Formats: sequence, C-alpha cells, structure tokens
Amino acid sequence: MTALTETKRQAIEAAVAAHRDQTVKLLLDLVGAPSVTGEEAPVQAVVAREFAQRGLTVDQWEATAEEIAPYTLHVGEQERYEGRPNVAGQRNGAGEGRSLLLNAHIDTVAVGERSAWTHDPAGEVVDGRVYGRGSCDMKGGLATHLAALDALDAAGIALNGEVTLTATVGEENGGLGALSTCLRGYRADAALISEPTELALVRAQGGSLVFRLTVTGRSAHAAVRNTGVSALEKFVPILQDLQAFEAERNAAKHHPLYEGFDNKMPLNVGVVRTGVWASTVPETLEAHIRAGFLPGEDLETVQGLITDRIMNQADADRWLREHPPVIEWFGGQFDAAETPLDEPICRVVMTAHKEVTGHDPAIAGVTWGADMRLFQRFGGMPTVMYGAGDVNLAHAPDEWLPIDDLLTATKTIALLLCDWCGVAETK
Repeated sequence: MTALTETKRQAIEAAVAAHRDQTVKLLLDLVGAPSVTGEEAPVQAVVAREFAQRGLTVDQWEATAEEIAPYTLHVGEQERYEGRPNVAGQRNGAGEGRSLLLNAHIDTVAVGERSAWTHDPAGEVVDGRVYGRGSCDMKGGLATHLAALDALDAAGIALNGEVTLTATVGEENGGLGALSTCLRGYRADAALISEPTELALVRAQGGSLVFRLTVTGRSAHAAVRNTGVSALEKFVPILQDLQAFEAERNAAKHHPLYEGFDNKMPLNVGVVRTGVWASTVPETLEAHIRAGFLPGEDLETVQGLITDRIMNQADADRWLREHPPVIEWFGGQFDAAETPLDEPICRVVMTAHKEVTGHDPAIAGVTWGADMRLFQRFGGMPTVMYGAGDVNLAHAPDEWLPIDDLLTATKTIALLLCDWCGVAETK
C-alpha cells in the first residue's frame, strides 16, 4: 500500500472540478426520476445503470414481507414490497485494505402542492443550486459517492479495500431498504451515510417513537352535553401532561452533542381526529403522536415511560380509570444511535474534510431519525453521517442543494476512501 501523494491529491481535486457539469447532470438525472416512498423503481433503474457504467458489480433485490416480519417494530408495516428494488454496487479492492459501505436512501417525500414551488421539482439549476425534490434529501448524497469514484478513476488511483455503494428504499417511513441490505449480508469495516448534514460529521442520531392514542367518551346531544363525556375534553389533560413530560425530560436528560438544542426530545401531536357533528358530544378521539429520545436510551424503555405517564394521568380521572386510553405503536420505531468519536471512521472523515476545506468539521448529533441506527444494530458497523445540504430544506417546496457543497463533499469522500481503504497503486 502506498500513501496518497500531494500530486495525486491535487489530481483528485482537479478531477472533481473538471467533472462539475457531469456531476450536476448526474444529480439532475436522479432528481428527474420519481421515487416517492413506495414507488422507487423508476429512479433505481437510473441508479443500476450508473453503477454498471462504472464497472461495479450490481445487485438488485426487493425486500419481502417474510424477511421483514421479525423486524416490523423497527421499520413499520409496508403497504407493498413489490416493485421497490434496492440496488448495491461493489468494487473489489486491489489488495488488503479496510472496506467501506457508502449509503444513500433513494426515496423521497411527495412534491406536495405544486403551486408552492417556484422552481421545477423535477430538477433545475439556478444560481449555483440544484433545485428539485430529493436534491438535498438525499440524491445529492448518492451523486457524491459516484462522483468520488469518478474522480479516483480520473486520477488513476486504485484502492486496496472494497467499496460498496447502496441505494436503499423506504427510509422516509422507517428504513425498509437499509434493514434489508443488512439482512442480505452486506457488511464493511464502517459505513458512511451522506444525509444532508451541512458538511458536519454527525455521529449520533436521536430516536423517535410513533404511537396512536385512542380516548373513548360517551356521545350525547349538545343540548344536554353534561349527560355525555367528551373524548376531546378527556384528551386535553393527557396532552398537557405529555407536554410537561417533554419539559421534564429536556431538563433532566443531558448529552454533550445535544445541549445546543432548544428541544432535545421533541414530542409532537401530529394528527387529532374527533367528533362527527357540532351538536354531538364526541365519543372517540384518535391522536397520532411522535416522541423523540436521546442516544443512550432504548426504544422499549421509552415506550414504557410514555405508557406509564399516560396511564397514570388517566388513573387520576374516574371516567378514564374505567375506560382507559388505548396506545398502539405503529410505523417504524426509530432507535437512537451513536458512534464514539474515537472510532477510526470519525478520524478519517474529519481528516479528509480538513484537507479539503482547511478547517475541522463541526461534530454534531441530530434529533431526526435515519438509517444510521439500522446499519449499526443489524449490520454491526460503526456508522456516521456526512453530506452536503441543509436538512431544513428537505421535504419543503423549492428543496435545493448548493453545487459548491456537492463538490466539497465529493472531494472529501474521495480522500477518505484513499485514507480508509488504502491506495493500492498509482498509474
């Protein structure tokens, strides 16, 4: 194994710059192929083609209900499995070196109301930005993986260690594709997910639980409302107590990567359905609630805390003691995850970023869920996130990615591949 010379480092950076238009076009091709969660097949055809054109060994497969059944808690129930291929591409190493798995989920949320967009959600370049649904979250991440390989090829650099690229489905609603990738046996010495982290090294992700709360009352005519029991009115004290629970946990729980957040463990009531008519006391209320938690806590424990809190509040009400609320955990339940700073993959990402930018990257934790926890728990791989783009632009109208940051991330990934996998030869 030989070290990466300064000449070759400069050759990589020059290749990334020279392939700027090619990289932007690649991202536009990815953005232009639809891939709303559950309907990812069109973009995966583009991905498989791009992998094959680079000489990667391509593997395509669909997760199955039977495969996923034991893990439904972690990724949720799926409406369908067919027509949702995952795609992996492998490049063998030329010698003995560490292996790396580069992951990007390829599914997106829907465009939403088209009139809210001022740029084309199918892809448009304006003022140094690539606009479009999925440009930031996270087709840009996949583009950086491919562009990094292109730069190494252009610079005549072969790697000792194996590199695996995985484009996975279903991240937005639980992580079906990442789980299936691990169950299929894909492993490496470490994994890097290029979520939009604003070029920060993210080594921790918060967990989140989603549950359905059903409160039962008794209907009556509004003219004699006191003969009924309003499910809405019985829900309000539960909601207020959950908000107090959120505040108490934020005050009591601490983590060095999360002290800068105003709300480290957000609890959000996203859906409330109740009532059928203004003149009828509502007899049933259904609320869908998302609760976050920090690395260091496990989802089963937090589920128990939430259940106890709701049931203790209900026990203080005579009606709810006799008609207790029903809690149902549905959808993907996101474990928290954390990779220690002294893991070698953290050092390599930090070093590569500094070589490209001249300064150390920010080191962060995020409150949102991601596939990081699946690659760690089921793949047994130390996993970090690093990528171009601002997650605050994800899922929003006029989602965009700065081209300069796209190229910075590409250079960083190319250099970390050299450091992590080892340079086998220079031509």
